[in-house]
Amino acid sequence: MTVLIEVPPGEIVLRDEGTRAEWAVAVAAFRLAAHPVTVPGTRLPVTETSWLDAVRLCNRFSAEAGLTPCYTLGDDPDGLDVSCDWTADGYRLPSEAEWEHACRAGSAAARYGELDEIAWYRGNSGGELREVAEKTPNAWGLYDMIGNVWEWCWDRYDPAVYGPYRVFRGGGWFDPPRGCRASCRRKSHPTFRVDDLGFRLARSGTA
Repeated sequence: MTVLIEVPPGEIVLRDEGTRAEWAVAVAAFRLAAHPVTVPGTRLPVTETSWLDAVRLCNRFSAEAGLTPCYTLGDDPDGLDVSCDWTADGYRLPSEAEWEHACRAGSAAARYGELDEIAWYRGNSGGELREVAEKTPNAWGLYDMIGNVWEWCWDRYDPAVYGPYRVFRGGGWFDPPRGCRASCRRKSHPTFRVDDLGFRLARSGTA
């Protein structure tokens, strides 16, 4: 059973370090999984998962739980025909603003705690993926928001410049400290897969 944490409403200021742009986003209350999706029968995060894989899996998990799937998918290889019903009660990816709001848990610091205490990263992972929920969670009870695996978000990174590329957040087990910050943004094509990129489930509204 997926444990979901109630995330309160708020406002987050997103920042793009390349362009130095900033924009404020209001975040409604929602629910977010306590840790990334794991491989069945293990505590290891799912990796080698593309953005398109992740939205399909969200729909599958919704159907298995008797919930209304959030996503409608077509056959565009760039995923530009994927739409999300934010009012549906099924599982979905968090928006980028939801992800950072949840990661920070009210903190304005670069991280919600000391890096070695909260995250698996290049300095302590031993060069390999680690089980979830072994490090200290943030103030809202969310584990591994920083480190271990990057996590796909719903949003396109910068459509005018990067087209279909989607955002992922959080840093991974092989990243240096600079990549493991609440504000760090990365991007890739929605078919991209790599060994330190997974996802975390969200649901709209509150229980």
